[in-house]
This record gives sequence, C-alpha cells and structure tokens, in this order.
Amino acid sequence: MAGIKVFGHAASTSTRKVLLALYEKNLDFELVHVDILDGEHKKEPFLSRNPFGKVPAFEDGDLKMFESRAITQYIAHRYAEEGTNLLPADPKNTVDYAIMANGMEVEAHQFDPPASKLAWEQCIQAHVWLDHRRSRCCGRRG
Repeated sequence: MAGIKVFGHAASTSTRKVLLALYEKNLDFELVHVDILDGEHKKEPFLSRNPFGKVPAFEDGDLKMFESRAITQYIAHRYAEEGTNLLPADPKNTVDYAIMANGMEVEAHQFDPPASKLAWEQCIQAHVWLDHRRSRCCGRRG
C-alpha cells in the first residue's frame, strides 16, 4: 500500500489545513507540489484527482479524496490513535460533537472566505506581482 500523498501548493490555505492535520497526527506524508500559478491544477493529471480543479487532492493508499475539510475529517477518524486527538474524547457525547460541528461550520463559512482572500492578496498575488516586476526590470519576459 502506498503512503499518504497531498497534491497541493504550500501557500494554499486549503492545502495547509490538510498539512496541519497530518502534522498534528505525526504522520509521514509526501507533499506533491502543484504549480497553481501556472494553472497545473486546471489540467490533467490533476483534474483526474480533483475534477473541480482545486487544491488539495489526497491519497492514502487506494483511497483518493479531495475537499480539505473531508480530508481532515478522514485523517482525524482514520488515525484517531496517532498523535494529537482531533476529535471529542467521548464519541458518544453528542454535545461535544455538536460544538465541534458548529466550529467547523464557522470556519467554513465565516473565517475561511476572508482568510483565503487575504492570503491570496497578501501572499500569493504579491509574490506574482514582484516576480512580474523583476522580470520587466531585468529585461526578462515570460
């Protein structure tokens, strides 16, 4: 069985969610760089991993997934006995699960949209802009 692979870009907030879960669980994995600035995520073979053309995609042996929140839930449950516990201590305590679900919904709908936009504007887009400016200043094109 093959090991865990994450197909994504380290600057992507969605990829970072998955990486954070893997680090918290002390799991070995391979980060396979997907050049989102070059549009690699919108082409094959990446589209065969995620038909929506968004990072990350995930493999754990024969299991193939996309959608960072679903991946982190899989990691938390599949590797519950490894590393940091990411689930409520008592699996039968519906109140704790409801509180966790509420927090996940807040992250998904209230925190992530502005945080992802900010990360794009302040980190990724700024990097692309600087690279573009350097290439123009130094007479390089492309």
